[in-house]
Amino acid sequence: METLIESTKEGGLPRAGGCEQLENDYPVASNPRGDPIAMLTSKMQEALNAQLNAEYYSSYLYLSMSAYCESIDLKGVAHWFLIQGQEEMAHVMKLFNYIVDRKGEVRLQAIDGPPTKWDSPLAVFEAALAHEQHVTERINKLTELALAEHDHATWTLLQWFISEQVEEEASLDVIVEQLKLAAGAPAALFLLDRELGTRTLTPAPSGG
Repeated sequence: METLIESTKEGGLPRAGGCEQLENDYPVASNPRGDPIAMLTSKMQEALNAQLNAEYYSSYLYLSMSAYCESIDLKGVAHWFLIQGQEEMAHVMKLFNYIVDRKGEVRLQAIDGPPTKWDSPLAVFEAALAHEQHVTERINKLTELALAEHDHATWTLLQWFISEQVEEEASLDVIVEQLKLAAGAPAALFLLDRELGTRTLTPAPSGG
């Protein structure tokens, strides 16, 4: 009778106890029980590390926006952006932990410096909305790559990020429209600043 090891040789699957290369660039290791653990492809690992860097940049950007709002005495808006920056760091750690859990290599890269000045409170929120729309495009491309790489675990992780982006864009769009309505009305801006100052940090789910 043909042995399991012989059949795996013919079928191209990893041999028991070894570390082989699956089709589509999936390295396979063995845990103590001898079960195969599929890791990230090189393309997926590179893309996730690039997104890790992008999430770090997002945190930098929102901290810079917070500092700008502090400089024009919009304390509530500054607080809102501070919380936004903290949320981005939670995204960083979600990606970091996922790469580690999938036996990938985290490769931290230099982070670009964000802008430090904007023309108005409306301009800063319009810039934030445009940034989130850019992030959404990046997440969509990552999702497409995960499908192309047959990486269902990463695809599942990215569904959380997709849902998060819908919320991010929606909340920023509302604030942009409110600021447009408040144009030329200092009292309305004061009330909006006070409202945004009540924002609290919502922890991201720990699971990937």
